[in-house]
Amino acid sequence: MLQHCTLLLLLCAAQLLSSSSALPFEQRGFWDFALDSLENSDMMTMMRDQGEGSAVEEIPTPDMPMCPFGCHCQLRIVQCSDLGLTEVPRNIPPDTKFLDLQNNRITELKENDFKGLTNLYALSVRNNLISKVHPKTFIPLKHMQKLYFSKNLLTTIPKNLPASLVELRIHENRIKKVAAGTFSGLGNMHCIEMGANPIQNSGFEPGAFKGLKLYYLRISEAKLTGVPKDLPDSLHELHLDHNQIQAVELEDLSRYRNLNRLGLGFNHIRNIENGSLSFLPMLRELHLDNNRLKRVPQGLPSMKYLQVVYLHANNISQVGVDAFCPRGFGMKRTYYNGISLFDNPVNYWEVQPATFRCVNDRFAIQFGNYKK
Repeated sequence: MLQHCTLLLLLCAAQLLSSSSALPFEQRGFWDFALDSLENSDMMTMMRDQGEGSAVEEIPTPDMPMCPFGCHCQLRIVQCSDLGLTEVPRNIPPDTKFLDLQNNRITELKENDFKGLTNLYALSVRNNLISKVHPKTFIPLKHMQKLYFSKNLLTTIPKNLPASLVELRIHENRIKKVAAGTFSGLGNMHCIEMGANPIQNSGFEPGAFKGLKLYYLRISEAKLTGVPKDLPDSLHELHLDHNQIQAVELEDLSRYRNLNRLGLGFNHIRNIENGSLSFLPMLRELHLDNNRLKRVPQGLPSMKYLQVVYLHANNISQVGVDAFCPRGFGMKRTYYNGISLFDNPVNYWEVQPATFRCVNDRFAIQFGNYKK
């Protein structure tokens, strides 16, 4: 009997040990750009800081930073989204690197809302009701690199943005004007997303983008009738889709010799002036779909690195044998990976096979039935 009891005790102990190694499920929330921006070394350091320490739980003192009520604070990420907040909460830990305030009802950013948050790397106030930003709001954020301000009620771009800022997403606001010097002192800025604002060409004052070394700029879904002037000549990607652009004139693209991708789809473009595309020697992707073009733009054969051309949903009724490829052998450095011509009034059987002699394979050519 004693042996049976001993065996039973050992089995119970083993069961307890095995079950204690499995932690209960915990739902962890995080925002879309937090983890992919953290370097591995930073993450390991933060996890080590989180895990090390005394086995005895410390009683917090009034001087210790506390997590704002209702928020989730972990690994220097403070998540306060979807709480119905009407203002920036207090008691945000000073070592916070990511602050998520999206999907609330905040109407204003005040002078001291981010006081002491000198380590902040990224801030999201997306989808709030912000219409007013104090000129000194961002002064404490000396190391912030990412600011997500989309889906608010701003009429102008906030002043005194941190000089450390690399990425600004401010689409879906009510911005109608970008004044000269708006981005002054922001030499580290590489990406601006400002689509879905009711801005016209006249809304960009001369010198609005002066001093910027941008690689990516999106002004889609606005009220542009032409390609804006004096955009940064450093651009690698320019997206002007879903506007009211009527034509591309010769000088419109003359500044952008570093451009790799150009988006002009969903406009009203009827004409691309001869020679306009010759200013884009490095272009790899060209979107001209859903316009009113009657022919394939001239100059494509001389674009050595062009790989993708979207021309579907236009009024193209004829495609010449030299529309895409150069005549000379070896003049094109990369073959096409994609040419879309569907939803045009051109009969595919009327297009000579030699037209696509510089295409990787036949599956890269997209023809289709024309529906008017």
